[in-house]
Amino acid sequence: MAHSFYQDVMRNFEKATKFLPYSEGLMATIKECNSVYKMSFPVKDDEGKIQLIEAYRVEHSHHKLPTKGGIRYADNVDQDEVMALAALMTFKCAVVDVPFGGAKGAVKINSRTTSVPMLERVTRRYAMELIKKNFIGPGIDVPAPDYGTGPREMSWIVDTYSSIKDGELDALGCVTGKPVGQGGIQGRTEATGLGVFYGMREVCNFEEDMTALGLTKGIEGKTTVIQGLGNVGYHTAKFFAEGGAKIVAIAEYEGAIYNENGLDYEAVFQHRKATGSLLNFPGATNLENSNAALELECDILIPAALENQITAENASRIKAKMIGEAANGPVSADAEPILAQKGIIVVPDMYLNAGGVTVSYFEWLKNLSHVRFGRLTKRFEENSANDILKMVEEMTGKKATDVQRKTIIQGAGEKDLVYSGLEETMINAYHEIRHTYKSTQGCPDLRTAAFMVAVKKIATSYELLGIFP
Repeated sequence: MAHSFYQDVMRNFEKATKFLPYSEGLMATIKECNSVYKMSFPVKDDEGKIQLIEAYRVEHSHHKLPTKGGIRYADNVDQDEVMALAALMTFKCAVVDVPFGGAKGAVKINSRTTSVPMLERVTRRYAMELIKKNFIGPGIDVPAPDYGTGPREMSWIVDTYSSIKDGELDALGCVTGKPVGQGGIQGRTEATGLGVFYGMREVCNFEEDMTALGLTKGIEGKTTVIQGLGNVGYHTAKFFAEGGAKIVAIAEYEGAIYNENGLDYEAVFQHRKATGSLLNFPGATNLENSNAALELECDILIPAALENQITAENASRIKAKMIGEAANGPVSADAEPILAQKGIIVVPDMYLNAGGVTVSYFEWLKNLSHVRFGRLTKRFEENSANDILKMVEEMTGKKATDVQRKTIIQGAGEKDLVYSGLEETMINAYHEIRHTYKSTQGCPDLRTAAFMVAVKKIATSYELLGIFP
């Protein structure tokens, strides 16, 4: 029997709670969505006709404020999906120690087929609805981009919010994922894909675990299949390729391509941009459909598209040794035991795709502090390093080359600090999840361990609030 996305998330939650010593009341409090706002509002289309738009904003947990989560534009979105994504955001933030509760928003609209003027009208009206009901604000609820949205939509929202909340000092912090020139942060665009890379690299750095899979330590040389060439898939492919992995297949909704010797991700991206499809890429073989790529033999499979791509129906045909969930919920709860029986490691979404919310947190901090990261320290670091280098040169009698000097004395700018903070976050979080998995008798998989880590932290927050003994 098929389960809904929300039911899948809750099944995984309940599987983890069996290993935890908390009361039913506390678990019920953590489990349920705190606020669900379903709205309908009229917007004129490009022909002047009234279209009724359906939209949602769900705040899953208020154990920490503000709540945080993206806004999805998709014509097939429903309340169940938004609730599931909001719940995942709560657990995701807890796993990577980002001090937000989870939330999610959605508008029932196809961003690919809707005109830009119509998208702007819908986005601004959606923002107005959130403002009216107090579902947005730098200390209340902070949206971000998700499937079908990006910096453009965030700039419309922050502009609408600022015009209503005139003079609010921290207004820029009402959303994240904004253009850099409008209070955004360098590194946010590639953050989720970079986080996927840092996470999978750390997984591959445990020699004991790789030996059990018949693989060598490290990400270099690992054959990789990527489903989805949107923002997350593209940047995942970029960092994997730069890290030495071999991308043998790429899939999108129109189909998939394969080359056992590896694909040039950038050339594939440009081919799709020029032709509207990644099919018929020179030197690659077209696969019969997008899902066929999921069943290819490879070391790492990265589903970076939508939920429920690997289900009980196709799980037995998956030949990857590791699955890295770059998308939200690509492996269904029914598929997980089948994959576990096959010895496939599933690195869960609530950890692996947390790069976006981590860097969104950095952006939010930047907006509240009103200063760019690195502005106060970059030149000081460079001057200090230069003084030390001069002393070494005087002591040794050897001069550094211009290239060496530049490398040694370079101070950390905003992107350097963002990358460093994200890398630190992903490494520490995986060590915590893996330790929980290895040290908990009977723990079936990394996802259960990740839920255990998250629930413990949320439960501690409630205990510190004095709500539960």
